[in-house]
Amino acid sequence: MLDCKTQRFAVDCPSRVLFDQISDKWSVMILTVLDPGPLRFNELKRRLEGVTQKALTDCLRRLQRNGLIIRRVLPASPVAVEYEISPLGRSLQTPFYALYTWTLKNLPQVEAARQAFDDEQQRAGR
Repeated sequence: MLDCKTQRFAVDCPSRVLFDQISDKWSVMILTVLDPGPLRFNELKRRLEGVTQKALTDCLRRLQRNGLIIRRVLPASPVAVEYEISPLGRSLQTPFYALYTWTLKNLPQVEAARQAFDDEQQRAGR
C-alpha cells in the first residue's frame, strides 16, 4: 500500500482516484437523487437534466464498483434495473449535504466574485 497520509496528492495514490470518482458532478448528483430511495435507470436520467445515457451508465458503474450504490435486477418483463445507495454510500450523505448547504448559502457571494472577475478581465482586454 502506498503512503498517502501526507497531503502531497501523489499521482499514484489510490485516494486521488477515489476522490476524483466520488466528487465529480454526476456522482454527487446521482447520490443526491438516490437519497430518498431506489430508482430505475430512466427515472434517474429524467431527474438529471443534461446527463447522457453513456455518462449516466459510466458513473453508475463507477459508483457500483466503489461500493457506493447497489444495482438490483428486478424480475419484471421486460427486465428492469434499479439503483440504491449502499450503506457505504450513505456515509457520504453528511459531507454532500454540507457541501450543498454551503453552495446555497454562498452562491450570491460566488456569483458576485465571478462578476467582479469577469468585469476585471473585460477591462484588461482579456
